[in-house]
Order: sequence, then structure tokens, then C-alpha cells
Amino acid sequence: MRILIIEDENKTAAYLKKGLVESGFVVDTASDGNSGLLLANEYDYDVMILDVMLPGRDGWEVLSEFRRKGRNTPVLFLTARDSVQDRVKGLELGADDYLVKPFAFSELLARVRTVLRRGPVRQPDVLRIADLEVDLHAHKASRGGMKLELTPKEFSLLALLVRKCGEVLSRALIADQVWGMNFDSDTNVVDVAVRRLRTKVDDPFERKLIRTVRGVGYVIDND
Repeated sequence: MRILIIEDENKTAAYLKKGLVESGFVVDTASDGNSGLLLANEYDYDVMILDVMLPGRDGWEVLSEFRRKGRNTPVLFLTARDSVQDRVKGLELGADDYLVKPFAFSELLARVRTVLRRGPVRQPDVLRIADLEVDLHAHKASRGGMKLELTPKEFSLLALLVRKCGEVLSRALIADQVWGMNFDSDTNVVDVAVRRLRTKVDDPFERKLIRTVRGVGYVIDND
């Protein structure tokens, strides 16, 4: 599932992204209202986390314009503005929830999952490719009925590949979404991680699911 965070405080954005990626989500970020609105209109996100006080367009304007175009992606306001009037305004503009800073990440995660459950389109918690089963909510995976013993990063990598089944993912995208880092062509962290994941997901089985696309990246498919 893919989440857009529109937040101008870099530390808050990085904290949110790290926690959500570790919880199995694919996360994009924007630091101002204009670029955030462009991303929101360009891609199909499962949920948007939106601050109110933003450079360029503020959160009110972003949500108003987004809803005016008929977009129904669930939106969670995350802001320091805690007055009743602000909460009412956000909900009347079309927000699905409103959380005040400072916040506990566990509560934010619970609210994200709640708005996703009642959202217009909900990706199932359990994804299946051939005999591979990935439970995004429970952070468990199995193949052929056999539990796969994965580290948190290995699970995040597998979940990313499975959610993007059939789509070739570049090393840069994988590094960003799984480790929250810019990809350095001199490092082999992604290749090493994929190799270790293969020893658990593919090596014990006749059918191989993870493919290398030379010069591009990696993909899981059901062909």
C-alpha cells in the first residue's frame, strides 16, 4: 500500500516514513503544498498524511483542490493546530481523520489502518503469488505452507516486491523504500539483501519467483 506524506518538517517526515516503511508501506514524501498536490494527482495513493501549515499551498488548500477534482483518497490531517474550529474545518473539507501533534506513532499507525479499512479501495492484508503468501498486517510470510524466517528488512523488501508484482523495481527505488537512503552505485546493499532473501524465498523451491532484470533491477512475478 502506498502512502503520501506532505510535511515540511524534515525530522517529522523522516520519522513517519521510517515507521511506515517498517510497517510494510511504500511511502512518498513532499515538503510543500504545491509539490504534494502534484504527487497526489499524479499517483494513486491509498492514503495521504497532510500537515496544515505548509509552504506554498497550505493543507486546507491542498485538500480542497484535491477533493474538487473528485479524488477520494483517504486523508489524515497531522498538525499542531488543535482547536475545535480547525478540526471541524478539516473534516468539513473532506478529511477522514485529524490527529494533533505531538503524537504517538502507534496511534497514527492505528488511524492509518482504520481509514484504509473504510477507504474506497483497500488492498487485502494477505497477498499471494503462486504458493507464496505475505501477511502485511501480521508481518509474516510463508511459501508452500512453510513459514519463512525473515528479518524486518527482508520482510519489507519482500512486501515491496509482492505489492509491486510484475513491476521491475530499480535498485534506487528499493534502497529508498526499504532503507530510506539514496542509492549509491558503489554500494551493493540492495544486491546483497536480494541474494539473502532468495536463499529463503526461492532456493528451497523448484519454482523461482524473484527475477533479476539486468541493468534495471528486480521483480517478482507469477509467470
